[in-house]
Amino acid sequence: MILTWHEDAAEEYTSAALYYERQVEGLGQRFVGHVEATVMRVMSAPLRPHGFENGVRKLRVKRFPYAVIYRVKDHEVQILALAHAKRLPGYWRERAGG
Repeated sequence: MILTWHEDAAEEYTSAALYYERQVEGLGQRFVGHVEATVMRVMSAPLRPHGFENGVRKLRVKRFPYAVIYRVKDHEVQILALAHAKRLPGYWRERAGG
């Protein structure tokens, strides 16, 4: 499987990591570690969580209020969003359209 990040999802990832690092030194790195662990779980079994909307899947990031929103298309895992659990639900839907 190939892993790709939507440009906006990559920006969300960077912004969240920087935010956490500004709050407490080292917290941004812990966030990155948990996101990377979540992505590894996705890659090890991409079809494991049931799709929740039009084939889009979601896996929560442990210890942080984020979820990796992705879809599997052919031999590719496409990360559409790194979505905060408490903000603007479904804002990423337009990314899944194409």
